[in-house]
Amino acid sequence: MPRPSDDPNLPPREPVETDDRFPSGLWKGFYLQHGKHGMELTLTFAKGEVRGDGRDVIGDFLIRGRYDAESGKCHWTKRYIGAHDVSYEGYNEGKGIWGVWDLGGWGRGGFHIWPASWGVGHSMTLEEEIDEPPPSITTEVSEELLVGIP
Repeated sequence: MPRPSDDPNLPPREPVETDDRFPSGLWKGFYLQHGKHGMELTLTFAKGEVRGDGRDVIGDFLIRGRYDAESGKCHWTKRYIGAHDVSYEGYNEGKGIWGVWDLGGWGRGGFHIWPASWGVGHSMTLEEEIDEPPPSITTEVSEELLVGIP
């Protein structure tokens, strides 16, 4: 029996990103807002576009945005189903994606997500590390926001 992806009546699947920093699949991470809050996401990276969905303490959400494999910069909107949107801007230098979320005048803070395949030990190490951002991003993301100080 053919798999659904082999069905000639369906459009072909979009090829996913081949850059190791942007693997499609399950990602885990956290955002900082009056403490650290975990989140789990299923993301697809293809042709400069990131799409997906996930869940955190607030609820279920959808992800739609863009990424640039050359620079590592990313931005997306996290749309809570039936609720509000949150803007995310970040950077991927090989340790996951980290940066700043922004809820307009309602708040901002830091976040960090990484591929779930990295495992628990690796992700725990990343949560404790704070690397200096590259010079090109220093002016865009303040160090205070990266560590969750509003």
